[in-house]
Amino acid sequence: MTRVLASALLALTVVLALPRPARAQRAWNDSTSRHLVQRATDRRARQLADSGLADYSAQAHGYLTFLAQVGEGFPIPPKVIKADELMLEVYWRAPNYSKQWIVGRRDTLLLPTDINYHRDHLGIVQNNFPDIIRLGDGDEVQDVAHPLSPRGLATYDYQLSDSLRFEIPGRTIDVYEVKVRPRDERDAAAVGALYIAKDDGQVVRMAFSFTRTALKDQQLEDVSIVIENSLIEGRYWLPRRQEIEIRRTGSWMDFPARGIIRGRWEIRDYKVNEGQQAQSIAQSPGPEIVYAPAQRRARFTWPEGTTVIGGLPDEVRLATDDDVRQVQEEARRLVRAQALQRTQATLPSARSFSDLVRVTRAEGLSVGGGLRRRLGAGVDVGVMAHYGLSDHEPKGTVSLGWERADGLALRLRAFREYREAGDEAETSRVRNSIAAQEFGSDYTQPFDTRGVGAALHLGVHRGMRWRLDGAYEWHDAVAVAATPSLGRYEPTLAAYRGAGPRVALAAERPAGAWWWGSTFRFRAEVAAGRLGPRSHGGAAVGGDSIDVGGYGRAFAAAEWQREVGRSQWVARLTGGAVDARGAAAPQLLVFAGGPVSAPGYDFHAFRSRAVATQRLEWRTPVPFVPLSLGRWGKIPGSARLAPYLHGVYTARGRAGTELGPAGGVGGTAQDAGWYSSVGVGVLSFFDLVRLDVARGLRNGRWTFGVDIGRDFWSIL
Repeated sequence: MTRVLASALLALTVVLALPRPARAQRAWNDSTSRHLVQRATDRRARQLADSGLADYSAQAHGYLTFLAQVGEGFPIPPKVIKADELMLEVYWRAPNYSKQWIVGRRDTLLLPTDINYHRDHLGIVQNNFPDIIRLGDGDEVQDVAHPLSPRGLATYDYQLSDSLRFEIPGRTIDVYEVKVRPRDERDAAAVGALYIAKDDGQVVRMAFSFTRTALKDQQLEDVSIVIENSLIEGRYWLPRRQEIEIRRTGSWMDFPARGIIRGRWEIRDYKVNEGQQAQSIAQSPGPEIVYAPAQRRARFTWPEGTTVIGGLPDEVRLATDDDVRQVQEEARRLVRAQALQRTQATLPSARSFSDLVRVTRAEGLSVGGGLRRRLGAGVDVGVMAHYGLSDHEPKGTVSLGWERADGLALRLRAFREYREAGDEAETSRVRNSIAAQEFGSDYTQPFDTRGVGAALHLGVHRGMRWRLDGAYEWHDAVAVAATPSLGRYEPTLAAYRGAGPRVALAAERPAGAWWWGSTFRFRAEVAAGRLGPRSHGGAAVGGDSIDVGGYGRAFAAAEWQREVGRSQWVARLTGGAVDARGAAAPQLLVFAGGPVSAPGYDFHAFRSRAVATQRLEWRTPVPFVPLSLGRWGKIPGSARLAPYLHGVYTARGRAGTELGPAGGVGGTAQDAGWYSSVGVGVLSFFDLVRLDVARGLRNGRWTFGVDIGRDFWSIL
């Protein structure tokens, strides 16, 4: 019977997750909504005293994961840093005594961290929360009125949103969805929905997040809770599935980082009203969540051949479960709106470590930084500057921005910067600075850009982030100004001097769940503009000011990943093209060559009006020497071997270290066609370090490289 009813509740969960037909919305706080909520509140107040439930025991199996994201806009999916798998024995006795024994716990560490979970994250919620909700031992959420409490009735608005009916043997159950929001958005309160059984006012499901005021830690982005109950023995609504997600977004200067704690629990194997053991354990003194006696833990064994990471559900691994995402939507709007209204003191600003210090052949050692001040009402003003000690040229940006809670934003700026030709970085900027200074190996392709412009961020639509920007720009070439410790620098790009307008539409899909358990990310930009002649001088390297005329340019990159057991397939495609009336300015061409876009070939060996690349990589674990990191954990005893095939297609273009002036003279002709390569990478030290060896198979060579993992390049 219990299995039948549990199956019925599973069907209910599926129904709740499906899109429902549109219907006329009831008014907030109408008599029907208030009456239903009042009945459910009265039912909770009796705490099951009239139900006949004296005690129960159950088994709870759960995962706790700590995930992290870095980089502006968080384009990389959350990475699991630490994962714990727990098995609990759960005991309850009327009226409200409970105890949870941790009988099994195992963990795995994928990146160095000393994070510890709050005690209440290690167990389940047995009573749909008391009248006052607290999380994280009160450090995350504290003193929030439960929507079904006497205080909650005066704090919240309620709206009967939908209803559904499901059948179980001998019974029909009607469930109403009631939306909940605070009467005053400034209050510490919950935001979400309750699912209430019509006949007895019992809580079937709760899904909610919290307002800004309710979050005690000001760096918390949101906290989301989903609690589902099962009908046990036809009369008792008891916990079946629970999820919690806590997102904390922080930054050092403007370096964005997000930490995510995600818990997921399944509760099963209920034994109801079976007597003394459950009663005595539930009423034992001490904290509610404790480790079971040593003898009990010694008897517990995990299934042979299983691992924590291998058992993680995809929605836990990716932190993109639809249930949690739907709960977060409304509360996140309130949280963002309140955060944007706050006026803060002027703060230091930098988008990455390389905004503070870097080395390139055009600047030598460059130092810089910035300041940013929020003015309130979503408005901020910022300034960023840096100075090259070899070229003695200042660069920087002054900006004025406005942002709305739904992601709509407008930013005006005036700038002078050394922009990179090409669409993809070939190495991390920290690694590039070291190699440039010590060995003359500089994987940047700068040209001087000055301008004024505006960018309109359109928010997220159908999972895509959209941005429209325009500017009037002045372009110049730059010269080699620095000297490395060893070797020599290659010449810089002989960019054409010119000026004109530019407008671009960009779209980005951050990495997230896709078909068949895979993840997918995508970005693209389409631009058009004109580059006309300039009459005044500049720091140009050869050639005169050129009237390029109108041009159009497009570039797109896509990456697909799929786990296969402990291994992983990775596929990446890129492509770009330029259309110009006359000679295409070198800085507008599409480039490939280097560890990312063309391993086994020189840096930017391919440069033409059309270039496409593709890579297929297989990552599989291999033995590695474990190393202790003290309280930060230890490096796992495995690395990942990553053999790959890579191909580059290029239209006819130029090869060599520089492109010539207006006449196009300089370098050697580059034949059109495919240029393939093979290679193997080794990812170690928690995937923080990658070693690559590759061979270009068509006029290529052997190349070797060591770098930081690409997921961390955005903040380096």
